[in-house]
Amino acid sequence: MTSLILNGEQWTTAVNPTTRLSAALRESGGALDVKEGCLTGHCGACTILLDGQPVKSCLLVSGQAEGRSVISLKGLSTDPVATYLQESFSRAGAVQCGFCTPGMIIVATALVKASEVPLSRDDIRAGLVGNLCRCTGYHKIVTAVEEASYVHES
Repeated sequence: MTSLILNGEQWTTAVNPTTRLSAALRESGGALDVKEGCLTGHCGACTILLDGQPVKSCLLVSGQAEGRSVISLKGLSTDPVATYLQESFSRAGAVQCGFCTPGMIIVATALVKASEVPLSRDDIRAGLVGNLCRCTGYHKIVTAVEEASYVHES
């Protein structure tokens, strides 16, 4: 049994504690917004917030999340920074196939919230380094995050 807080709700599952966390969240938790891309931690599509910090859930086993708070993109549905980022991604044309988007929004939300001043494009690129996008070339993603960092600052 594994028990944790998933998107603010207590969640317990009979999944083996050595099961990859991303698989447990998708298969038993219904968190289909947690994508499984590379399963090696290189793409970032599976990024979640674990106790408030962005982590790649494919690199953890479910037992490592025991008793902890796990937030997927769905869990950020009422977060004003995440909501603005999603709108900003849409305005900037930063969403194409959409596969990387949940992980990108998770990381970008944490990045924007951790900044005290608007982020530079270089800071944004560095903050997104562990999340891959095969469609956009990143320019539009960086633009969307940059816009959100200015709005968040005010």
